[in-house]
Amino acid sequence: MIELCRQGIEVNEAAELRAGNVIHLPDKGRVIITGDIHGHRRNFEKVVALADLEHHPETYVVFQEILHGGPEDEDGGCLSFRLFSDVLRYQLRFPRQVFLVMGNHDTAIVVDNDVLKAGKEMNTAMKSAMRRHFWDDYEEAMGALRGYLLSQPIAVRCANRIWMSHSLPEQRFVSGFDMGVFERKLLSGDMLRPEPLYKLTWGRRQSVEAIEQMGRLLDVDHFVVGHQPQEQGWCTVGGRMIILASDHNHGCMIMFDLGHLYAFEELVDQIVPLASLP
Repeated sequence: MIELCRQGIEVNEAAELRAGNVIHLPDKGRVIITGDIHGHRRNFEKVVALADLEHHPETYVVFQEILHGGPEDEDGGCLSFRLFSDVLRYQLRFPRQVFLVMGNHDTAIVVDNDVLKAGKEMNTAMKSAMRRHFWDDYEEAMGALRGYLLSQPIAVRCANRIWMSHSLPEQRFVSGFDMGVFERKLLSGDMLRPEPLYKLTWGRRQSVEAIEQMGRLLDVDHFVVGHQPQEQGWCTVGGRMIILASDHNHGCMIMFDLGHLYAFEELVDQIVPLASLP
């Protein structure tokens, strides 16, 4: 895992489609975007099978929040770092096509803040499992993991005016939002309240007005995000934002043509229930 993270940092920092902290996808091909994965191996495997990147070099896959959730060890420790290692292997095999976008659970790991999921403090649960797994190499493994998470892009801009990030700021933080966060080199301090990266990855319950304002600031038409749990796998907000969840059996993803300019209703039609895939 330590070597995977080190190689992954190099891939993230050298990505040819990356400008600052944003991946810019071209106007040709297709993209698959998931919601939060949170350790759900079967949904990850379904996305990999559908993408078939070996035979589709113009397909791109965007993941978010692999860590925290899924299988546990006998002491209740979170084993999602095992799936994370497999996702990194996938990224290293297809470095131009696979991207992991930073989420709030990632930032919590980097700065070692508490983060709850289903009533459980996930950082403590994962660290305890990693200590039992890595033993004397735990500190080095955790350091490598944090380094990788910090190297991730924070958004994906599609040529057809669709924006993907883990979330968007709440209404009260949109006015005066520091757009420089998409350009400058990120530091761990950027992940603390009230920095703009914190506001971007932790924002919930965005108003229609907030989404409209962010659309104007970013010069995009539609948003695809995760972060907010969805029992049925997805929902829409304000006719411009789709929220996806991919961490349970009703999870969904979205797949669309990068060369097509979508009306919002058309984009919603591209949502795919993961349970419908073989």
